[in-house]
Amino acid sequence: MNSELVYGAYILIWPALTLGVLGVICWAVARDVRKAKSSDEDLL
Repeated sequence: MNSELVYGAYILIWPALTLGVLGVICWAVARDVRKAKSSDEDLL
């Protein structure tokens, strides 16, 4: 494999991983907000 291709793939994978982690965090917070609203509790 060409080293430029490997380096390019390595650099481009980080935004995808970051977006995935951000998505999981947002999904979990939204789930917690819905759960708190349904049970009349504060989020914090």
